[in-house]
Amino acid sequence: MKKIFGVKKEKEPPPSINDASDRINKRGETVDEKIKKLDVELSRYKEQLKKTRPGPAQEAIKARAMRVLKQKRMYEGQRDMLYNQTFNLDQVAFASEGIKDAQQTMTALKSANKELKGMMKTVKIQDIDNLQDEMMDLMDVSSEIQETLGRSYSVPDDIDEEDLMGELDALEADMGMETEADGVPSYLQPDKEHDLDSELSL
Repeated sequence: MKKIFGVKKEKEPPPSINDASDRINKRGETVDEKIKKLDVELSRYKEQLKKTRPGPAQEAIKARAMRVLKQKRMYEGQRDMLYNQTFNLDQVAFASEGIKDAQQTMTALKSANKELKGMMKTVKIQDIDNLQDEMMDLMDVSSEIQETLGRSYSVPDDIDEEDLMGELDALEADMGMETEADGVPSYLQPDKEHDLDSELSL
């Protein structure tokens, strides 16, 4: 059967945007080289026209220069067309890459959304509220423990502050009387000599 109908040839894959762009760029380079050669030829004809007197010889040179100039204009038109095609391909490639990026972004977002939903199922707001309440209770208990441990055992709770202030004033008054004699407390002053006559008369 294959010999009768032949084997169906596999179709070649269509060229990619990059392949088409590279091919057009190569054609553009070829056209640029032709334009440069024509420029060199035109400059040579210009020099010949300067050296040739008016007449049939000068007219022949002008005709050849005109022909070269027409070819140059034609190649320049082709080059501009190739540049436009390259620009269009670049725009299509940019749009294609943008779509691919958008697809990847959508895939990543869907995956992240699915993962987030799975994580949210294991986290409940009520559990978080209960945990916060327990933490507050533990902090209150800790504060009470610290206050209890920080109590002073030497000062009774039933002491009146007014009584303490009165004792403090009395202490300051006693200290003032002791320092009246030359600024020296009484217990640091030397003993006075005894008056023997007064003691004998007694």
